[in-house]
Amino acid sequence: MNAEPRPNGIAMLNERGLTPDDFQIQAFELLENGSSVLVAAPTSAGKTLVAEYGIQRALNDGRTVIYTTPIKALSNQKFKDLGRWLGKEKVGLLTGDNAIRPDAEVVVMTTEVLRNMIYAGSPRLERLGLVVLDEVHFLQDPYRGPVWEEVIMQLPEETQLVCLSATVSNATELAAWITEVHSDCAAVIETTRPVELQNHFLVFDKRHRHLQEFRTLRGGESNYEVERFLAKMRGQKHRGPKSRAGAVGRPRRIEVISHLDAADRLPAIFFVFSRQGCDDAVQNALENGVDFLDGREKQRVETIVEEHVKDLSRDDLALLNFDSWLTGLCAGLASHHAGMVTPFKEAVEDCFAAGLLKVVFATETLAMGVN
Repeated sequence: MNAEPRPNGIAMLNERGLTPDDFQIQAFELLENGSSVLVAAPTSAGKTLVAEYGIQRALNDGRTVIYTTPIKALSNQKFKDLGRWLGKEKVGLLTGDNAIRPDAEVVVMTTEVLRNMIYAGSPRLERLGLVVLDEVHFLQDPYRGPVWEEVIMQLPEETQLVCLSATVSNATELAAWITEVHSDCAAVIETTRPVELQNHFLVFDKRHRHLQEFRTLRGGESNYEVERFLAKMRGQKHRGPKSRAGAVGRPRRIEVISHLDAADRLPAIFFVFSRQGCDDAVQNALENGVDFLDGREKQRVETIVEEHVKDLSRDDLALLNFDSWLTGLCAGLASHHAGMVTPFKEAVEDCFAAGLLKVVFATETLAMGVN
């Protein structure tokens, strides 16, 4: 360590027994000097600690904080995470589905909600000290990017920004743009990945009736073993009429689930990109006898679900096929998509975070940093 964070936020680190990394210290010092920061670092590297440091500074100064995310699922998770840290009474939530303590010192919301508050001249902005823009690479999205642009350009100059991203590729240029349209902003870049990201793919070997798994890359280059395997299979394909359908194929989801379970690599998220496809995948797994949970785990699922659906009538639950949905959850299976009612979605998120769901079939709603 070549520097120490200054006193305003050091108490928070000491109380939580945290030792910051160099890039975090760099970000802390920039915040102490009044600059905004754009933190580009891999998943699990510690970007959130920079946001929390900024939040603590703003609260110590008697200012309010807004924490924005691109999707409701991530907003719900951040709302719970911040509530555990700061205390529930200090944290609110504003999404299209929920309004919980909207006047709290820290409010989590989707970026669109903040944009609407800015244009409505919300009095909440008068004491606003910090805005956290999680997943700030959404600026590059052709459809939703203008929302992030408008927020950054229209916020008061004295409001500090903490922008977070694991995937933004032009952090320095983006920080320079923020400096131009809002106020001083510095890029803090960390490239070390604490959790290795591995890419694999599976093929079904029809000749031997089993799955073959390969690393996509070796030494940063295409894995030659893959091409060798496929060439071998192609050669076998042409040797006789029995091979006309092809020697390799795409594995069925149930085969992939069994493969991952046997290798102790669950939980897993399957991205299906169709709401009906997600729901059908759960039913297919159930029909194939998939059930990951023991009796105690099933009881925990039921307890979580009961808390979320307590305000729904029996008629409502019947219309929503509650019993069928709960059967999936109690087997450790669930779908997650925008077509689900809020209590069901939030129950899935809580069960997933608690480690009770082993397989989730999701659209892009679970792609944005949900833990």
